[in-house]
Amino acid sequence: MSKNSQSGLDINLGNACSKDAYAWAKKTFANRDEKAGANASKVDGGFSNLLLFGNQRIGIGSDGIGTKIELAERTGIYNTIGFDLMAMVVDDLATAGLEPTNLSNILDVDVLDQEIVNQLMSGLHDAANFAGVSITGGEIAELGNRIGGYGDKMHFNWCSTAIGVLPNNLEQGIDGSAIEAGDLVISLQSHGFRSNGFSALRRIMQKSFGDKWHSEPYSETKTWGQILLTPSLIYSPLINQLIKDDLFPTGIVHITGGGIEDNFQRLLKVNQLGAELTNLFEPLPVMERVVSLGKVPRDKAYLYWNMGNGMLLTCKEKDAAAILETAASKKYAAKIAGTISKNSKIQLEA
Repeated sequence: MSKNSQSGLDINLGNACSKDAYAWAKKTFANRDEKAGANASKVDGGFSNLLLFGNQRIGIGSDGIGTKIELAERTGIYNTIGFDLMAMVVDDLATAGLEPTNLSNILDVDVLDQEIVNQLMSGLHDAANFAGVSITGGEIAELGNRIGGYGDKMHFNWCSTAIGVLPNNLEQGIDGSAIEAGDLVISLQSHGFRSNGFSALRRIMQKSFGDKWHSEPYSETKTWGQILLTPSLIYSPLINQLIKDDLFPTGIVHITGGGIEDNFQRLLKVNQLGAELTNLFEPLPVMERVVSLGKVPRDKAYLYWNMGNGMLLTCKEKDAAAILETAASKKYAAKIAGTISKNSKIQLEA
């Protein structure tokens, strides 16, 4: 796919660069063969990887908020994007069955604003409490004009690394190798765009409303800036509870950049399987409005954004009812979205 005018991104080029980067990283795995830190993952290019330290099995994952940061700069609301930063890494760990335990973060700024830093960290504190994670490391770096952004206040980039442990009742990490044809697919509903596809969103908003698009009313009570800033729902507490209750998903997919098909395929290719997704959550109203404003084709929309489905779980049919019951008890909206098939293709009814 060539560079798209709506997203400003070339998904194929991004995947190719990630593949190259992972190939170089994979060449280093032999450095730790039979030693502490050996890599035990079966998923090439996975978002988080299981590492072995004797009897201790841990995982590590890194990510950032991306250009959603501009929404905080535009609205002056800084105390929610900590949820986005937390979700991007702990939910990656959860896909392997890992329980997130610790997080370290790096905040790069042009010039310091103590009040904004305080608001950012207040939000990250709240997200950590939600996820059950301790913030045990961090760095604030002043980089001057190497960092830019919207408006005349502090501009920043914010990334983090989280670690987690594999629960004792899991023999190995969840890597897709246990998925079989006939397994059910359960979708967990998202609250919004999470922290992906904001390059496309900003271009659509700019074209539709002009430079001050964030101030345009979305509803009687919210502006477009406020609704698009909706913080990411963190799914790891639900995954942790399922595993604690011996309800083991056979596979878990965090729907980030690349949408449902691209992310799900990473997991299903382990056993050369496919999926028939006929009952996904409908796109949220804000997503429908963005698609309409930008005249975005449906297939492209499902490539840029989660379209209402933030995480997919695969499970045995016998476990589905209990998984749905647990999700409801923890106030996550969940539904059976489809089945795993033998044909190695993902059929998505959008």
